[in-house]
Amino acid sequence: MSLLSNKETKTRTFRKWTSAIGMALLLLTITIGNMGCYHKKTPSTFRLPDSIQEAQISRRILPTKDSLVFQQQANDHNTWHGSTNTMDAFAFRVKHHYSQGFNFVVREDTLMLLKQQPEEAVNHLKTDSFPIAKGKSLVVADIRILPNDTIDSVWVHIATEDYTFGWVRERQLLKKVDPDDPISQFISLFSNTHTLFFLVVISLISVSYLLRKIRKRKANIVHFNDINSFYPTLLALTVASSATFYASIQLFASETWREFYFYPSLNPFSQPLLLNIFLVLVWAMVILAIAALDDVRRLLRSSDAVLYLCGLAAVCAVNYIIFSVLTLYYIGYVLLLVYIYYAVRVWRRRHSDTFECGNCGARLHRKGRCPNCGVMNE
Repeated sequence: MSLLSNKETKTRTFRKWTSAIGMALLLLTITIGNMGCYHKKTPSTFRLPDSIQEAQISRRILPTKDSLVFQQQANDHNTWHGSTNTMDAFAFRVKHHYSQGFNFVVREDTLMLLKQQPEEAVNHLKTDSFPIAKGKSLVVADIRILPNDTIDSVWVHIATEDYTFGWVRERQLLKKVDPDDPISQFISLFSNTHTLFFLVVISLISVSYLLRKIRKRKANIVHFNDINSFYPTLLALTVASSATFYASIQLFASETWREFYFYPSLNPFSQPLLLNIFLVLVWAMVILAIAALDDVRRLLRSSDAVLYLCGLAAVCAVNYIIFSVLTLYYIGYVLLLVYIYYAVRVWRRRHSDTFECGNCGARLHRKGRCPNCGVMNE
């Protein structure tokens, strides 16, 4: 009878694990199916008005003036010499997030620059162009507005590190360059390749973990057979919340996120409110990761600790992918509430135990048969 009960207990535990893993894989499959629309998703119709976002950007950049070259004029406006239209340079900086003197670096293989004036290209005259190789530094020398250009009215005059100059449409330029800042380049790289990277990592971790589970059912993993520390659970919840908030900024305040992309900072008190909250969450992830690492090192043996940390990284990676994508379709908000409730409930239920199994030492929340080894505890 004892052996039968033990077998039934293990069967129920296995089914519970299978259901949870199956649900996670289903959500991941749905998420991957929507990945193709990730960068094509338009901002929400309920987004923060551009005027409010631009006002916030203006208040932030006025004290520093960024890369704007202010010229003393009677009307206190900034103009670009050589432009066909006189424009307020500050207004352009706020709306387009860059101005004269801003530095870029080429991200794609080549960027083609026009040798002649942009009017010649707009009027379909014969022109020549030359390539700029990947990794080359660029600086914005001039900006010209051509209203009669039906493709893109904004032309940018680029100076290269080789002392060559050329013109390019703004749309073509921004597709092939990144701001010359490590944080901006990290954001760009992460946005373009994170899907493949995380899927490969998840696959490798999942295979290694499943093999381990087949050999030893007692392996620890966050949310399922967690260690006696709340930091890993809190880290996973913080990653999910950060991903949801990150997607919400893109959805409801896209211009605010573009401003951060062009002028990034790790200071959580130097940005508009939404970005300050996001940066606080980012720093919270770093602190929680250190705390979780310390607890895992203290509570588990080296081999088990490495496997547990790999499983924790996989859970965090899945959380990032699922919540950052599904939030763009508003599903992520409901899912986040369900996930928080589930994670906290599971952790409290497993760690509110007041008994230990006399045979294997497993923690029990009530007397009776141990679900781990099947021995009856009276």
